[in-house]
Amino acid sequence: MQNQTREQIKEQRRQMKERYGLLFEAVTGILFRHDPEGINFEFNTDEYEPEAETILPRLKDCSSPEDVCRVVVEEFVYWFGPGEGKDETTFIAISQEIWEVWHKESI
Repeated sequence: MQNQTREQIKEQRRQMKERYGLLFEAVTGILFRHDPEGINFEFNTDEYEPEAETILPRLKDCSSPEDVCRVVVEEFVYWFGPGEGKDETTFIAISQEIWEVWHKESI
């Protein structure tokens, strides 16, 4: 995703929203609500859209909430680096919610 213009990023995000629909909104909402990186300032609800963009395509390879947790942690390490003191229980809760929403959507 590096070296993309602002317009390319906007177009890619539009395509992701179109492809995943309510699931995209649900995942970004889950991430924003749990706010594992402490970047929720109440007005920047799109802040976790890049992470949702990289998590969603990987869900097809997940067969459990634990698999989702692995994906979520890997993507957060990719986007934010390996953080000291990250709350593992937060990622477990995030993953459980994503699993439930994704499982409902994929049935």
